[in-house]
Amino acid sequence: FPRYAKKPFHTDVLRDMDQSGVLLWVKAEPFIVGALQVPPPSKFSLHYLRKISTYVRTRATEGAYPRLSWSTWRHIACGKLQLAKDLAWLYFEIFDSLAVKTPEERLEWSEILSNCMSEDEVEKQRNQLSVDTLQFLLFLYMQQLNKVSLRTSLIGEEWPSPRNRSQSPDLAEKSSCHNKNWNDYSHQAFVYDHLSDLLELLLDPEQLTASFHSTQSSLVSREAVVALSFLIEGTVSRARKIYPLHELALWPPLHAESGFSRISKTFSFYKLEAWLRTCLTANPFGTSACLKSGKKLAWAHQVEGTTKRAKIACNTHVAPRMCRMVVMSQVYKQTLAKSSDTLVGAHVKIHRCNESFIYLLSPLRSVTIEKCRNSTFVLGPVQTALHLHSCDHVKVIAVCHRLSISSTAGCVFHVLTPTRPLILSGNQTVTLAPFHTHYPMLEDHMARTGLATVPNYWDNPMIVCRENRDISVFRLLPPCEFYVFIIPFEMEGDTTEIPGGLPSAYQKALRQREQKIQIWQKTVKEARLTKDQRKQFQVLVENKFYEWLINTGHRQQLDSLVPPAAGSKQAAG
Repeated sequence: FPRYAKKPFHTDVLRDMDQSGVLLWVKAEPFIVGALQVPPPSKFSLHYLRKISTYVRTRATEGAYPRLSWSTWRHIACGKLQLAKDLAWLYFEIFDSLAVKTPEERLEWSEILSNCMSEDEVEKQRNQLSVDTLQFLLFLYMQQLNKVSLRTSLIGEEWPSPRNRSQSPDLAEKSSCHNKNWNDYSHQAFVYDHLSDLLELLLDPEQLTASFHSTQSSLVSREAVVALSFLIEGTVSRARKIYPLHELALWPPLHAESGFSRISKTFSFYKLEAWLRTCLTANPFGTSACLKSGKKLAWAHQVEGTTKRAKIACNTHVAPRMCRMVVMSQVYKQTLAKSSDTLVGAHVKIHRCNESFIYLLSPLRSVTIEKCRNSTFVLGPVQTALHLHSCDHVKVIAVCHRLSISSTAGCVFHVLTPTRPLILSGNQTVTLAPFHTHYPMLEDHMARTGLATVPNYWDNPMIVCRENRDISVFRLLPPCEFYVFIIPFEMEGDTTEIPGGLPSAYQKALRQREQKIQIWQKTVKEARLTKDQRKQFQVLVENKFYEWLINTGHRQQLDSLVPPAAGSKQAAG
């Protein structure tokens, strides 16, 4: 495939476009946020999706086409595909979360759900929802991105390899699917390799043979090309504006190439496919372009005595709002804290960070944390998905629309989330706990991302993995082990307490601990120590406290809060 140049998109790349003057690429967000990091149900194969495509068109008056209602999808998924209802809702809700909605609309839906007093009332509200049918079919087919292929496995690209640190059978399952969600070349290859199937899936039934294949005379409707804009966008000539696929395909100067007929108001299947294949190229706003030619950020300093060098890059200076991206790698033994316009609405990937404390206190679009160890991550509200893969002894504190985890060990999640946390394959000793911190701008950031305090399903995870549905893979943090988390930075803002408060059992544990402290202080006061005894007692307490700081690792956390030397300060931005 054509590779993205090492200079900003709006200059040299456009000069290298093909003669038609059109550059098309596969959008990153549907794959980053929408592709569940687990092999899809077998019934999501092309064979069954083609049957669904035909079925929905025959049920147009029953909420199946052109909008697919939740009740109709539930009937198809549970009755015909034999999926569990929870799994059917999971895919429906993930796709719905990708739709363009205002924060007010998202908050209104949260309020509706929080007022429901029973599962029947929740189901009644869900029955009011519908999604674009053709785009939803593309979304279901897109889940094949993370299908483990035996053929590919045999040539070494997807074969599960055991993790070096553990011989646990649960943790030994490790496919490359987690990489594909952020790999823009995988996105491009997936669409390019399956383009015929994707187009055939969108065809009206009368345009297909009995075996569900296209013919030389097959015609593609305008609605089908609009649906394909879910995955593909582009630009034309030397313009900086980004257009959805259908607007470019319907642009009069391109009718001959795209195969559009003004008479039939349809596209020639084979002309359209050929045009798409000719124009498809690497995503200029994808991960690869961000790493190669994105703006380098000096947010982290070099730690003495180590060869590890933190790498942080972003494309926010050139990317459209929905394509903003920040990639952070190899932050080691330090505290990094940012509340920055660079982060607002960005997809963030954090990779191979060890023994660090990272605070990203801005409203975020999505966050992926991968291959990190012994670190704490405190995040601003995550509007869509927060995913962890292959992490050890990591603590994550966040308000997020969805949490999903795979191949983790000994990780703790303090979350506030309106959806059930997804425990995917290969996890060990997962601890779930209530969200337990705040910073001054938190509630403002939650409002901007459309995240409310209720409903909150932090303690009701969904286990989504074929090899092990054992609920012992996770535990809820016992109240006796619970402490609030204090963010040690000053900011402007109005939030002064934990949004939504704490569950009663955890609030009770805090009160009991406070009572013990008061009793201790009273005991010391009533002991009537002399001045020398008080000094000696203070030294003993301080020594014990210092030992505790070292034994728990909190000493490093405190030390890392001291600003670095003047020559290596974290940069603004």
